[in-house]
Amino acid sequence: MSLQRITQLLQRLTVSAPSPRPILSTWSSAVPSKCLMSHGGICPQVQQLLTPQRTPNPVSSVGICRNFHQSLQMPAYLEQWRIKEYTVIPIKMRRDGGRDPLTGRKMYKRRGGGHRRRFRMIDWHRVGPSEGPPFKEKVLSILYDPNRSARIAMVAGGAKKRYILATINMKEGDIIKTSAKIGRMTVVASEGDAYPVGAYPIGALVHNLEKYPGAGGTLVHSAGTSAQILRKAGGQVVLQLPSKRLISISETCMATYGRLSNEDHNQRILGKAGRSRWLGIRPKSGWKQKKGGWAGRKIKPLPPMKVYLDPKAKGTRIEGV
Repeated sequence: MSLQRITQLLQRLTVSAPSPRPILSTWSSAVPSKCLMSHGGICPQVQQLLTPQRTPNPVSSVGICRNFHQSLQMPAYLEQWRIKEYTVIPIKMRRDGGRDPLTGRKMYKRRGGGHRRRFRMIDWHRVGPSEGPPFKEKVLSILYDPNRSARIAMVAGGAKKRYILATINMKEGDIIKTSAKIGRMTVVASEGDAYPVGAYPIGALVHNLEKYPGAGGTLVHSAGTSAQILRKAGGQVVLQLPSKRLISISETCMATYGRLSNEDHNQRILGKAGRSRWLGIRPKSGWKQKKGGWAGRKIKPLPPMKVYLDPKAKGTRIEGV
């Protein structure tokens, strides 16, 4: 058979869609109308088959009046952050690009792109024995963390390793101590040691502060920063944060001694626009915007001292304490 004959046969072929089959639950198209008219009406059995069976919509467990954005489920890529065990292995992280992880809307325009990063889990809890000798750990290495301005240190004690924030003079081979004991005399601490704030002398520089005992360090994490102990009274310790604000916390809250590393972080010069893109910082809009009175320097009084007494009553402000 010639090639021309095969081509003609293929052109004659037509592909038609299969005819839809009648749905069992809908008898209006499956039962002929003549059969219904010949019986002088519709019997109850046929009428029941003709009536479409509507299943009620399942009631959402989140409630009918709840906001739509609050009813959304957490995306699958956020489930990887629910890690139950601590690990020193860098974890893959998905960047948001300035978008809300739940709604997907653009929340910050100047964020996007940049070099890939991996997340290092920092152990913010420095838990030590309340009696007896302190817990000792050895500094294995000082590392760079792309997700924060200060350097981090990998320390090992017993059979476990963990990451902590590194201080200015911390180096490999140092032995750091952790204790929860408050003695009659103030401690003579080295950089990286962790004690309750009530155990330090007046004027000591600390970082990684706890607001409430056992809650983990949540204050003073940036490079080159530290908080200073001003006074002690009634089981409370008053400290001055890097922002010059005064806070009063319990004397049993843990804090790490020393000033954080990479103190010249705020004096670095990027040098070109491409380095900003490496960091995930997008350029500003090219439209010239005139600055108003908001751009001027304002000298405002410091807010009143913030006292942390009860974890349930956060943000209680008491003046003159």
